[in-house]
Amino acid sequence: MDLFRKKSIDSLLRESGARGASLKKDLGAFDLTMLGVGAIIGTGIFVLTGVAAAEHAGPALILSFILSGLACVFAALCYAEFASTVPVAGSAYTYSYATFGELIAWILGWDLILEYGLASSAVASGWSGYFQGLLAGFGLELPKALSSAYDPAKGTFIDVPAVMIVLLITLLLTQGVKKSAKFNTIMVIIKVAVVLLFIGVGVWYVEPANWTPFMPYGFSGVTAGAATVFFAYIGFDAVSTAAEEVKNPQRNMPIGIIASLAVCTILYIIVSAILTGIVPYDQLGVKNPVAFALNYIHQDWIAGFISLGAIAGITTVLLVMMYGQTRLFYAISRDGLLPKVFSKVDSKKQNPVINSWITCLIVAFFAGVVPLSKLAELTNIGTLFAFMTVSVGILYLRKNTSASSAGFKVPFVPYIPILAFLFCGYLALQLPSTTWISFGIWITIGLVIYFLYGRRNSNLNNNPADLRKIS
Repeated sequence: MDLFRKKSIDSLLRESGARGASLKKDLGAFDLTMLGVGAIIGTGIFVLTGVAAAEHAGPALILSFILSGLACVFAALCYAEFASTVPVAGSAYTYSYATFGELIAWILGWDLILEYGLASSAVASGWSGYFQGLLAGFGLELPKALSSAYDPAKGTFIDVPAVMIVLLITLLLTQGVKKSAKFNTIMVIIKVAVVLLFIGVGVWYVEPANWTPFMPYGFSGVTAGAATVFFAYIGFDAVSTAAEEVKNPQRNMPIGIIASLAVCTILYIIVSAILTGIVPYDQLGVKNPVAFALNYIHQDWIAGFISLGAIAGITTVLLVMMYGQTRLFYAISRDGLLPKVFSKVDSKKQNPVINSWITCLIVAFFAGVVPLSKLAELTNIGTLFAFMTVSVGILYLRKNTSASSAGFKVPFVPYIPILAFLFCGYLALQLPSTTWISFGIWITIGLVIYFLYGRRNSNLNNNPADLRKIS
């Protein structure tokens, strides 16, 4: 029993172009950059900045974003090389299949299902909160039983807005990747305009005295803040799930991944500096810190625009996360590790329609019934685990003689992959022990599924020609 049997890069590329199973190549570098910005700017900038400043970092939140950003930049370079060399759906799962073998690939795929699935549900829940806030501004209110996740003590049973937005996003995704990308681009332009509006107005109200003390909780507060705001960055790896639907992936994938991360990191650092300059850090522990800061300086009319931008921002995060989840299911199913229904492609729309609706049902259930705090708990550790695996994978990829020499290459190997691994590992160690225990339980469930179903149904059992033994 070979648990570490590997797929050759040639077989991965051949499968991605197989008739009847292939996805339509519709995306360019601009589309990918917009997908990345769509996934990254959202919950992080509109929600987590306040909590991280008030509870962990204070004004040194700027350093927290830089620390998280550095970890992501190093990991992004590694993702860019993999996406350029192996432009196949599935992101880190697919890369691991070619470098570490089937068992590690399955563990990573199962880990990414946790990341995308729970992140999608958490984002839908956050979207519901902002949407209900917007309705309240017009004097409208939902019945309490339908306004939040199941909690009989509070009289709430299901979060209807969260379920509805998941259904609408799925309807859009099933229309094809190009339509989804166009909608995403419009939403991204709106939310970036709103962020720039906040910067343009807020910069005139900054009080440098609010930046003192700069590091009230010490450097440990900065690192705890970095681990918290890391959630803000998780979207960029979703760009790599689009690899199979990209025109000229060797050129466009690295541009999309690196450009989106660069734009978002710069905006995060500027916003966090202005936010902590306007409002004393200990008052920022609110759900809507950006709008709160504008109310604090009596710019209430702009605060309304911020809420609209937050809704647009969170919508695009949900769109890209659910997109990533469907493409991950597609890739794992195509390899035989999940039932084939997940990799069935609609002949007209050239996308996995049935898969999309199954994903919709799962995400809608968790978003509608499970409280937000429970959903967000495991997302960061799943992402950090994926980043660490991809970073080490680059070292293996460079030894692979069948890998294409064309496309993007990570500079300064092995130093940048090692730095990516160390930065992400350090952030993972800042997460609470309960998160690690929950993560261990999730991985254990995944291993049971693999040994009961995946190992026997794997395509490598039936197609030994695609197998590449460990060298």
